[in-house]
Amino acid sequence: MGKRDDITQSRIVIVGAGPVGSILALELARHNVPCTVVERSTAAPLFPKMDYINGRSMELLRRLGLAEPIREGGVDRQHSSDFLWIDSLPQPPVAVWRQESPAAKQAAARKADEGTAPLEPYLRIAGALLEELLRRRLRDHPDCTVLEGWTFESLRRRDDGVTAVIASGSRTRELAAEYLVGCDGAGSAVRAAAGIESEFADQPSERCSVYFRSGDPVLRRWGRAFITTSSRGIALVSRDEKELWTASFPVDPDEAADIDPVAVMREKLGADFAVDEVLSVNRWHGALSVAERYRSGRVFLAGDSAHRFYPFGGHGANTGIADAVDLGWKLAAVLGGWGGAALLDSYEAERRPVALFNREMSANLLEVWRRYARMSADGASRAHRAGFLAKEAYQADNTGVHFGYRYEGSPVIAAEEGEAPQWDWTAIVPSTWPGGRPPSIRLGDGTALFDAFGTGFTLVDMSQVDTGKALVARAVERGIPMTHLAVDDADVRDVWQRDLVLVRPDQHVAWRGNHAPANPDALLDLVTGAPTRTDEA
Repeated sequence: MGKRDDITQSRIVIVGAGPVGSILALELARHNVPCTVVERSTAAPLFPKMDYINGRSMELLRRLGLAEPIREGGVDRQHSSDFLWIDSLPQPPVAVWRQESPAAKQAAARKADEGTAPLEPYLRIAGALLEELLRRRLRDHPDCTVLEGWTFESLRRRDDGVTAVIASGSRTRELAAEYLVGCDGAGSAVRAAAGIESEFADQPSERCSVYFRSGDPVLRRWGRAFITTSSRGIALVSRDEKELWTASFPVDPDEAADIDPVAVMREKLGADFAVDEVLSVNRWHGALSVAERYRSGRVFLAGDSAHRFYPFGGHGANTGIADAVDLGWKLAAVLGGWGGAALLDSYEAERRPVALFNREMSANLLEVWRRYARMSADGASRAHRAGFLAKEAYQADNTGVHFGYRYEGSPVIAAEEGEAPQWDWTAIVPSTWPGGRPPSIRLGDGTALFDAFGTGFTLVDMSQVDTGKALVARAVERGIPMTHLAVDDADVRDVWQRDLVLVRPDQHVAWRGNHAPANPDALLDLVTGAPTRTDEA
């Protein structure tokens, strides 16, 4: 038996200090809720893992003051992120999918400013760099206790919480908490301990990824590209637009574990390029799965613990970041005494449908990748394959996928009758329809409206006569954090569609109307998940 330390009390224990676990901890800290983060490694991993943060995730990180620090560590915003489809590197591309640079997208957004553009453009950054930046923030934050070098082993449930048993070498500790959140990746030990199964949309496949350094110009013979996909079944990703790359390809599970990954890369890319240094080689299982449940009592799942996607379309980490923000403010509300039980129930009701949808989106792009390889192997001409890829080029810009999800059916959203606005794959449809993200727009002085939101709820009041003042006063009286944001701007009113729009801490619309609710308590009960004690609003 190892040495057992005393039991440590913590309001919330988070297992995993990857991007999702770290952002969850920082979201809790934003609401003044302390937590303990358990992480088995003592430093961020070398392998870059994720490499793309979509614009919606950047908006959520902007709330935490992280957008600009993260951009400083990312790929220069002037670089575009094109997709090249090739047979081999020496040959011209079969097709090119264009994706504008973050700088170009930001410039276009400032010109339009009609609610149709993100406040923040996307960012390319190696996951290892992002993770290290977030860990430094955690270590420096007084509300975040980080236990690095400790592994989650088991949990025990209590009526008033859960106890996590963690180990480091021969030492063990018990962490008693009110809630436990598993952010410990695809092979989640927390998910297993909670007895939660996953639903798979297809058979998992084994893959190999090589992280390497190369300055060989043959890798850029046809210009810069974010991802180069070969018909021979390999995806080459530029990590820093300099000399860092990853190459990923499927492998036969029966193949010898000691295959030469560099030789495989060269064969599949059709070129004998120079590799200056192999930084790491990873074998992993690709899968399309979503957990059957996101919660078991006081245990929750977020990020890859709850869903697994292939790295096609930028869904994995970005879905997890939104999980962390959604769950973080709701846990803070319940622990702060102003959120009810239904608020925690709404986490799965809101986030699991998004993961199921994103699983299909990832599968959609994965199928293009597979079909391209099959058609090439079957002898389809370059012209046929180019035509096929031209029809699929819309997938390079999936803005609507990342920005257009709505929490329809959520128990804490004030639903409206009628048809919701049409969804568009490639565009943001500006709307304040309840459950969705409201339009980002700048005020007359150039200030971003999103930057004026409070930490809690924000009632954006465009009535010009402070129609929403009474609702905000009642919320504050009940201990619900709510900011009254009076906006006298006709352009904002035109885009936002109502005089009053109630925005949640995660920048989703909870309710809207042209008049103050007849029963403010009923509305407040609804959006905070409190037991309803009065008639409906």
